Amino acid sequence: MAKITAAEVNKLRKSTGAGMMDCKKALVEADGDFDKAIEILRKKGQKIAAKRADRESSEGAVIAKVNSDNTKGVIVSLNCETDFVAKNDDFVKLANDFAELALNTSSKEELMAKDFKGITVEEKLTEQTGVIGEKIEIGAFKTLEAPFVGSYIHAGNKIAVLTGLSNNVDGAEEVAKDVSMQAAAMNPVALNEEGVDQSTIDKEIEIAKDQLRQEGKPEEMLDNIAKGKIKRYFKDNTLVNQAFIKDNKQSVAQYVKTLGDVEVVAFERVSLD
Repeated sequence: MAKITAAEVNKLRKSTGAGMMDCKKALVEADGDFDKAIEILRKKGQKIAAKRADRESSEGAVIAKVNSDNTKGVIVSLNCETDFVAKNDDFVKLANDFAELALNTSSKEELMAKDFKGITVEEKLTEQTGVIGEKIEIGAFKTLEAPFVGSYIHAGNKIAVLTGLSNNVDGAEEVAKDVSMQAAAMNPVALNEEGVDQSTIDKEIEIAKDQLRQEGKPEEMLDNIAKGKIKRYFKDNTLVNQAFIKDNKQSVAQYVKTLGDVEVVAFERVSLD
């Protein structure tokens, strides 16, 4: 049997993130063969992943990244089972690493197949499931491209937002961040009126009419009053029409216009809350 040194155990721990005892056991089982020990740890991860496949992974870290010329952004959530793991520095770093990789991909499937330090992202997820002992997976995957893309990550990495502007002008970064913060806080259902599903509009109209009937309003007046309530719904629930949280005397669209010929063209929001 090969003698396992502390240096070898530490090297395996740094390579895989597994605990010292798990690394030592793997090296002993592999008779000192480093690559074989890594494989043993991965197989352990596969077994744990299979056992925990039906577990709920509603905690995690949501990360937004934007490329160097601010024309593309991505949001990736790395999900786990407990808040304790979600707050771990190594877990958050891994989420950031995956998001950085995701900037050069266009789908979750493409990200899963990407190389991550000699193994695929999918294999790394399995490996880390074995290390942490919880179900770990890529949850959300969103991309956004625009002439200018800005981002915001809410404290605790529970909400991340990307905002696309129609022009890259002076002040775009601050404005895009402000609009992203608005979306994080107010959770709009769509960018503007056109983005709201007709089924949602119909449902809101019916709710409004029911309320009006209960108030005793005449049936012939319901349509006109309901239209007014729908306008209010758009104002409260679509991003560009919402009152700007830093100055509620103007809408988000009006705030963005302070930059000149600029408007919000898209946004993406991911939340674990």
